[in-house]
Amino acid sequence: MAATFVDDIGSFPLPLSVDRETYDKAYQLARDAQTKIEDSFIQKNFVDVTINSFRTKMETGLDIVNTPWHYDGIRQVSDVIHKTMQQGTFIVEEKDAFFPEVRAIEEQAKQLYEEAGKKIMLRVCMFGPMEQYIAEIGTQYYSDVLDGYAETIQRFAKNAIINNKYIETRVISIDEPSFGIHNILAPTLDVFYQVLERAFDFQGVTKQVHLHSTAGIHDLLDVENIDVLSFEYAASPKNIDAVSKRMLEQAGKQIRIGISRTDIDTIYAELNDQGISSPSNEQLIDSVDTIRKRYQKAKEKYGDLMTFTGPDCGLNGWPNQEAAKTLLTRTVEAIKTL
Repeated sequence: MAATFVDDIGSFPLPLSVDRETYDKAYQLARDAQTKIEDSFIQKNFVDVTINSFRTKMETGLDIVNTPWHYDGIRQVSDVIHKTMQQGTFIVEEKDAFFPEVRAIEEQAKQLYEEAGKKIMLRVCMFGPMEQYIAEIGTQYYSDVLDGYAETIQRFAKNAIINNKYIETRVISIDEPSFGIHNILAPTLDVFYQVLERAFDFQGVTKQVHLHSTAGIHDLLDVENIDVLSFEYAASPKNIDAVSKRMLEQAGKQIRIGISRTDIDTIYAELNDQGISSPSNEQLIDSVDTIRKRYQKAKEKYGDLMTFTGPDCGLNGWPNQEAAKTLLTRTVEAIKTL
């Protein structure tokens, strides 16, 4: 049976050495600088934080490591779109459609490669055109605006593809967590097909779409530019019942299944109901055995079509990097020790 790659979804807690306000300011300055960062404030509070968080993720044994998103996921793109809107368009110029985190990692790739002793396999995720549109506009449908978001996301994705001696972008994931639950009021499903075909119009990487629910997953099977459908399973076990292996085979799609819980607010609530008001990191994280059983059940159902796995979603809301790192390490261990 073919191997299943272990990756992560992206967001990650800030280290204790920097607060949210300071990091966000450094991030915005790094974006404005665009080129190689030399300012000491940006270096300390953005570049070093990003690289050290990426290094922490690498240490967990992930096959493919997502850039560590510490900045608000919607604002990564919308901040740039807002500047573009001053010129009367929602389409960001190609030179401005970039993630500072990706550029920082690319600049440090040689050192990271030497530390790891192997080429870095990178995953880059971003909120998709529909999620960005809903956050900015709502559900009322305006075709030209939605098309502009699709073009902008395509440019951000294309500019995140790196392939050199030290690092290679293996996966681009466009995340549409609201799809199937809270949709734009478009006249037909064809609107969504066309938007995603445009957003995913790039080559050279595996293209994932990440969903929180399988409610709308059937509507994405005909999007030719999508390679892998991704959804949460650990926190929502019934999701797996909505997607059959035959359905994927007929559509020519692969699947990514989340096998470790990341829904931290619900985990806190469940523990509180058990009388645990201040849980330890250990109490927050699934056991290796629990994660392994989920993986085995999913792999048994999908076989070689399950080409990716990892945590359900991002870890930005988790209490500290130590807890997040342990979760990733356990997820890797659950699979690699089989």
